[in-house]
Amino acid sequence: MMMMMMMIMMMMMMMMMMMMMMMMMMMMMMMMMIMIMMMMMMMIMMMMMMMRRRRRRRSMRMMVMMVMMMMMMMIMMMMMIIMMMMMMMMMIMMMMMMMMMMMMMMMMMMMMMMMMMMMMMMMMLMMMMMMMMMMMMMMMMMIITKNKITKRCRKIQLAIWASVSYSEITAVHHECHSFLRCIKKRVKATFELALRTGYV
Repeated sequence: MMMMMMMIMMMMMMMMMMMMMMMMMMMMMMMMMIMIMMMMMMMIMMMMMMMRRRRRRRSMRMMVMMVMMMMMMMIMMMMMIIMMMMMMMMMIMMMMMMMMMMMMMMMMMMMMMMMMMMMMMMMMLMMMMMMMMMMMMMMMMMIITKNKITKRCRKIQLAIWASVSYSEITAVHHECHSFLRCIKKRVKATFELALRTGYV
């Protein structure tokens, strides 16, 4: 009888925790949406101001770049939130599993499940990192390949691109060696090209 009471109490607590997590996630999502809206409004306002003040193409291009960056940031934030939600859900699932397993006394099974979950999480995180890196690369390549930009701008952009990619590579070095090596080679090649052409 006591055991049953304990189990019921535990389940109730689990449900409460789940509800709390969900509430927190919803709040975070709402906050993010509000922030994004504000950002967009600000961008539109800035655009309008620029248009009114002077009709220069370069300023417009800068604005477009900024908007694209904002969009990327939004996407990343959304991804992060989704990841966090998934993690929370997985944690709750693990807890539930643990409760069930405790009843059945299948410790080995529980451990296996935990390991599997952890592996899945790690894989997802890795995928996220790769996606972000690829997005950054694409963006920066797009910036560099535009030949209308002046040499000074290009120099700065090349430097920024190289530094960003290098730092990211050092951060995620231990996970996927071959892919990173290929990226490193590409970065080095671009830097050498820049040196040869006299941008840097």
